[in-house]
Amino acid sequence: MVAHVARAAGSVPLSRVSPDLAVPLRPYLEAAAAEIIREIKRQVPEYARPKDSRYGQRMRWAAEQSVSAFIDAIGRPDPPWEAVSDIFAGIGAYEARKGRGLEGLQTSIRVGGQVACRRFIKDAQRLDWPLETLGQITDSLFVFLEKVAGAAGHGYARAEQAMATERERARHRLRDLLIMEPHASMEAISDLAYGAGWEVPRSLALVAIRRTGTRPVPVLSPQILADWHGPDPYLIVPDPEGPGQERLLASLARGHMAAIGPTVAVTRAGMSLRWARHALALVERGVFSAKEPVRCVDHIPTLAGAMCEELIDVALRVRLAPLLELPPQRREPLARTLLVYMENRDNAVAAAEQLLVHEQTVRYRIRRLEEILGDLPFDSAHRTELMLLLHSWVRISPPEDPVLPAGTRQDDAPFADAAAG
Repeated sequence: MVAHVARAAGSVPLSRVSPDLAVPLRPYLEAAAAEIIREIKRQVPEYARPKDSRYGQRMRWAAEQSVSAFIDAIGRPDPPWEAVSDIFAGIGAYEARKGRGLEGLQTSIRVGGQVACRRFIKDAQRLDWPLETLGQITDSLFVFLEKVAGAAGHGYARAEQAMATERERARHRLRDLLIMEPHASMEAISDLAYGAGWEVPRSLALVAIRRTGTRPVPVLSPQILADWHGPDPYLIVPDPEGPGQERLLASLARGHMAAIGPTVAVTRAGMSLRWARHALALVERGVFSAKEPVRCVDHIPTLAGAMCEELIDVALRVRLAPLLELPPQRREPLARTLLVYMENRDNAVAAAEQLLVHEQTVRYRIRRLEEILGDLPFDSAHRTELMLLLHSWVRISPPEDPVLPAGTRQDDAPFADAAAG
């Protein structure tokens, strides 16, 4: 920016004006700066600060430096405007950091130019300047105003970019802090959230994502913290139970595999992400459909079973050994029927509707299961355990064939003639 000012200096008409012209103007520099400040305060309300305040003193100093820099340029081939350009770049940066727009600053620069132009016209009359000299000074004034306004804009833009970069870094640090386990303190989260410009919500949910294809990353609300480009992408969604959030969650992951963790307090985001990733792993295995995001809270039995598959596999071979000895084409319909029958509170009609078979088929299969398993399906002491085992078998992954004694064929195993219906 400074180099830009220097390159344009050669075109400034002030270089063709005699340096002697500046001499009678210097005694009036302070008065000129004071008039500029008064007019700015009148026309730009946000700059109407007390003159003895720190802000008021800085305004006066900037005005005095500007007036002095312009007068010092009279008769010089290289106007010394770098310093005043830096001053206005700093003012622009300050406005950006305070969250204000550039309109007030640009208006104040224009007002200052109007005051200076009026004073130069009076000086021309007082000092009997030729019309050409007045024209050269006013032309140079416009060049000067353009330069300081440009410097203010550059300073503003650089500060905004720096703040955006720093804010983005703070958002990344906040995102990483939230998913830590053990979790960070609420105080630490709040402090970092303030620097990131993130309003701490009452609750949140994590969305684990497996990106597929080349679908572009969607534009997200500033309240959603995201890691789209890591090896295991995820989103932090505030207040997921709020109005319209159901549609939002569905749209965020459109075109990708996704699982939504439980809604939790802010300090438990790591737990929500952990369960979301467990669910996503089951989507990748084909246990859950990949057509839409899977909500963990809608699949608690499946998630619980998947977390202890080894134990369930052992228990299956103990509790349901006779059923496992049947060929797969016979045992699978029986296992599914028993699970659906128990889920429907032992109602054969409801189970038949869900299985798309006749209710007599359900009753027949239940009788065969009673022959195979005895009283186990109707033992209230083991009902919850049995449903968990069957749920894991049917909904997650069927058990492998058991190892039979040497010389035994599966068709020769007990109950091999049990019809699956």
